[in-house]
Amino acid sequence: MRFAHRLGAWLALALGLSLVGLANASAPQVKTQAPGYYRMMLGDFEVTAISDGTVMLPMDKLLTNTTAAKVGKGLSRWFLASPVETSVNGYLINTGSKLVLVDTGSGNLFGPTLGNFVNNLRASGYQPEQVDEIYITHMHADHVGGLMAGDKLAFPNAIVRADKKDADYWLSQANLDAAPEDSKGFFRGAMASLNPYVAAGKFQAFDGDTDLVPGVRALASHGHTAGHTTYIVESNGQKLALWGDLIHVGAVQFGDPSVTIAFDTDPKAATAERKKAFADAAKGGYWVAGAHLSFPGIGHLRATGGAGYIWVPANYTSLR
Repeated sequence: MRFAHRLGAWLALALGLSLVGLANASAPQVKTQAPGYYRMMLGDFEVTAISDGTVMLPMDKLLTNTTAAKVGKGLSRWFLASPVETSVNGYLINTGSKLVLVDTGSGNLFGPTLGNFVNNLRASGYQPEQVDEIYITHMHADHVGGLMAGDKLAFPNAIVRADKKDADYWLSQANLDAAPEDSKGFFRGAMASLNPYVAAGKFQAFDGDTDLVPGVRALASHGHTAGHTTYIVESNGQKLALWGDLIHVGAVQFGDPSVTIAFDTDPKAATAERKKAFADAAKGGYWVAGAHLSFPGIGHLRATGGAGYIWVPANYTSLR
């Protein structure tokens, strides 16, 4: 009997040691994130932020009306350095009667670290075929590239809408022909993404401030491009402004809204629109979201009392 007890103890010890070995066994690092979507309620509307991925951008070289030293100082305050890993975000609004998408990511137009938009949309519980309308903030590749899946419409049942000034500029063959060689890609990307929808009768331009579907309206914020547009979403007393590219680098431009970027078509107008949007958001206390703010890019602005602002990102919620 004593031997049996000892044998049982030895077996238990051996089993325990084997389990410890299993627990400490090496495993390969996964090195991927969970699917990139974030959901919140805005009044009676459901808003889902969709990530297209991130891209490394040399902001010390791209930001203008500033110096590399000032950019570096601003980045360091946010524990960042150039090149900056920059988010590319889009937003899906379910109004209860319409499924509206604002921007579509880059598709295959902007490098291998992006192009995750449609997969993340599906992971969030929606299918591209369910999208009713797509509103484009502007026709740069990282906002329109996701419209196409190879030679097929990625959103076959959707109507695509954008400001007429952006369509007239980026979809013009004459403008493409006249553009410098290093800028022609912007036009080609816009044409490859939008022209199939134009040909299918699924593109509708609007002119400036326009009511689109109940609860969603376009607000002209021209400057970054000729027809750059902010989309205002309102439901049951709550408001969200989808800024598109009014801002690219929160670590720098919240503190100094006069900083511009090399991609701005009209830097002076872009600066004026950014300053106006920042002041209104801080005064109104409503939600804002940016296409290139760190995912999900949703939060509030608070004025500092000077020329700058403080970004207050959304508090994480798991509520439905």
